[in-house]
Amino acid sequence: MTSGNQPFLSIYRYTVGPEWDGKLLQDYFRESLGFSRRMIIDLKKGGLSVNGAHIRMVDPVHTGDQIQLTFGEEEQINLIPNPDLPVTLLYEDRDICAMEKPAGMSVHPCTLYYNDTVGNWFSACYRSEDGNHGIAFRPLYRLDRDTTGIVVAAKNTLAAGMLMGRLEKVYYAVAEGLIQQDSGTVDAPLVRVPGSIITRKVDFSDPLAQRAVTHFRVLCRANGHTLIACRLETGRTHQIRVHMAYIGHPLAGDTLYGGHDTLTKTQALHCGEVTIPAVKALSRTEMRLCQPVPQQMAMLIGQQQIPDISKY
Repeated sequence: MTSGNQPFLSIYRYTVGPEWDGKLLQDYFRESLGFSRRMIIDLKKGGLSVNGAHIRMVDPVHTGDQIQLTFGEEEQINLIPNPDLPVTLLYEDRDICAMEKPAGMSVHPCTLYYNDTVGNWFSACYRSEDGNHGIAFRPLYRLDRDTTGIVVAAKNTLAAGMLMGRLEKVYYAVAEGLIQQDSGTVDAPLVRVPGSIITRKVDFSDPLAQRAVTHFRVLCRANGHTLIACRLETGRTHQIRVHMAYIGHPLAGDTLYGGHDTLTKTQALHCGEVTIPAVKALSRTEMRLCQPVPQQMAMLIGQQQIPDISKY
């Protein structure tokens, strides 16, 4: 992990192939590497060179040209660093940092939780010696405060632009009761409950409701509970929690949506698998991160632990 005086540099290099000889640099970025218009605009701010020299986006490139993008430590760090939080580093490389978040911790600071979040831990790990500069915290998605599991953050704007919205996640949950069907899909729109800033509900008549689709598969039934794996087509707030309550099987511990907290005090929901796609511009091949469900969740279905969720 980069720290102390070491520069927070992410360097990307590309060699122009013969099929792009004489084409504009901006076309090479857009058509060959998949850059968005916004990302191309951001490159004009600096960190771009071709054969070691400055070049404009409207200038042509030629076969064999060496393009380099450099992202450094010029970002202002506004989050309060806190290295003492119980966050576990699972994986990191030039592009991303993957962490395991415990229950009871928010991903990003807010009014109520401003110095004890995943973002505060991240800022402590990736900051300069003066504490004011380093790598800005860019989570690629968020988990509810009491949801456990994998959180992935991008380490620069290029990685964020290329990966945002493209990660596939599998959530593991323990629902109350025995779900009869082995798999299913809940396609039910969600809307905020009037008067609440956080609670959601299913509502087919409200024009403000947003479509939400959850696919689930039963992995185990035991002790009056059902262990399920969920994949989301949409990423609405509290989606899995509301959808499972809607079909009569609220998550264990989820008192906000009808679950009981006699066996667990937090909702039994865990982000246990994240697939990061292959991205040409980042020179990435597809990879998958897995993290076992917490022991407290496993015990709800009568097991001390579920060591390898990937087998499901």
